[in-house]
Amino acid sequence: MDVSGLVWAVTLVALIAVLAVDLLIIGRRPHEPSVRESSLWVGFYVGLALLFGAGVWLTAGGSAAGQFYTGWLTEYSLSVDNLFVFVIIMARFAVPRQYQQKVLLIGIVLALIMRGGFIAAGAALISQFSWVFYIFGAFLIYTAINLARQGEPDEDEFSENVLIRWSRRALPLSRSYEGGRLVTHENGKRLFTPLLIVMIAIGTTDLIFALDSIPAIFGITQEPYLVFTANVFALMGLRQLYFLLGGLLDRLIYLSYGLAVVLGFIGVKLVLEALADNNLPFVNGGEHVGWAPHIPIWLSLLVIIGTLLGATAASLVKSARDRRRALAEARS
Repeated sequence: MDVSGLVWAVTLVALIAVLAVDLLIIGRRPHEPSVRESSLWVGFYVGLALLFGAGVWLTAGGSAAGQFYTGWLTEYSLSVDNLFVFVIIMARFAVPRQYQQKVLLIGIVLALIMRGGFIAAGAALISQFSWVFYIFGAFLIYTAINLARQGEPDEDEFSENVLIRWSRRALPLSRSYEGGRLVTHENGKRLFTPLLIVMIAIGTTDLIFALDSIPAIFGITQEPYLVFTANVFALMGLRQLYFLLGGLLDRLIYLSYGLAVVLGFIGVKLVLEALADNNLPFVNGGEHVGWAPHIPIWLSLLVIIGTLLGATAASLVKSARDRRRALAEARS
């Protein structure tokens, strides 16, 4: 794709405008959104992503659109996994429900800014060194194995990162959330509320998740424009999805295994592509490996959709069976 500076500028302005409207709505009326409100917003963002993909199809062809849709779906599914940690963070810091929207949105905006740097660095590495696919692929396979072994994180496993611990020590903090404000005054002193620490926790935690999601999407497309927009659309509706899913997250017990399969598949795909385009002198004498296939984007999309649907269906069936067993045991 040959994306001009004008297209980049228009895209960024449009996305910033959507986020600004979202932030303005939350700022004017902090509240816990209803299922209906959350459903409408999630539908809006999903529809926006589908419409954007259609625009890519019309302007750049079906291949580019397929890469966008596959990358967006992959990032969206990995972002759902982030929600487990977000729930833990909200519980750990005892954030009132009416302020959680604001925390999530600002945390996500911070994550988008930081992910932009990751994407630029990844694109620069790939353009200069094709062998970086070996590293990305191996890292994704390693991450997939760890995810399959550990499953979803729980509150006991969550530990505050260095930035959160430093912020607690260095910043003057109040004890209450003070109506959802970031700054308050006590006895003539200017203090930050705990809301700031929670936003830092959300933003930096999502950045840590980007360590596997960014290599994953580069395994699907190497177009920086598609990588960036797929990440943006995956994160934009994450706040509403957090409230929409609610208690359903606890029922998605096999999601981590499905995501492990997706990451493992993309990791293997990256390694195969690296072998097919190999120029490392100590691998096959510096020659391309002829038997290594390029996995087409349609096959990647089928594998990702099939895996996620299978993991979700299996989770819901298992949860329903467990509930019926618990009810039967309670009656007896």
